[in-house]
Amino acid sequence: MELFILVLIIAPAIFWVFYKAKIKGVIGEKTVSSILYFLDNSKYKVINNVVVKNDEVTSQIDHIVISNFGIFVIETKNFKGWIVGGEKSEFWTQIIFKYKKKFYNPLLQNSGHIKALKKCLVDYPHIKYYSIIVFSNNADIKINTSQDVINSSQLLRTIKKYSEVNLTEAEKERITQKINLSNVSESYNKGQHIKSIKRRINHREKSIAQNKCPRCGSDLIKRKGKFGFFLGCKTYPKCRFIRNI
Repeated sequence: MELFILVLIIAPAIFWVFYKAKIKGVIGEKTVSSILYFLDNSKYKVINNVVVKNDEVTSQIDHIVISNFGIFVIETKNFKGWIVGGEKSEFWTQIIFKYKKKFYNPLLQNSGHIKALKKCLVDYPHIKYYSIIVFSNNADIKINTSQDVINSSQLLRTIKKYSEVNLTEAEKERITQKINLSNVSESYNKGQHIKSIKRRINHREKSIAQNKCPRCGSDLIKRKGKFGFFLGCKTYPKCRFIRNI
């Protein structure tokens, strides 16, 4: 009886820990979706939760905005606290008092999403792509970058600052239709997607262990920077891969 009561007490806690990250992610995506709703739909077409598949690799994109001014690819991170890291660093860090958590650099993550979209939209090589990383308003972003890494309250004005026409109305409609037709979010296997990510991570780690750049295959060289030693691609600045040692 005591064991049964103990299970009843512990089970909800385990459930909460397991699903907490997933719930936070969903909340963040829904928040951004509600903000994007206020864009002028005559200029902007919004598609949420897009999964595109190239060969055996799937890419899950939180939000895509197709506009007269190009395509905005938006990655949502519902994090709070300090967000620190380098533009080219492989990992960033979330800091809340003494709590620290590393996570994959979302700029690099979104770069992969844009590459996947380019393959999907290969017939439109002139498209301008804009990467936007959106954190919650509770995040204090301390990233030195020229790219758009913002809080959710800045999202609309960040999108609207791009005003140079890049696509015709007809192109915008065809591209929106193409992305919708290529979106396999309703049928894709989440487990297979996770396995695909793990394969890419394993490939990256194996390449680094062999002293090879996981992005371009060139040799890695030990360099010294402002914050200590790191591994950098031999072809820098053509390839800017780095890994802290």
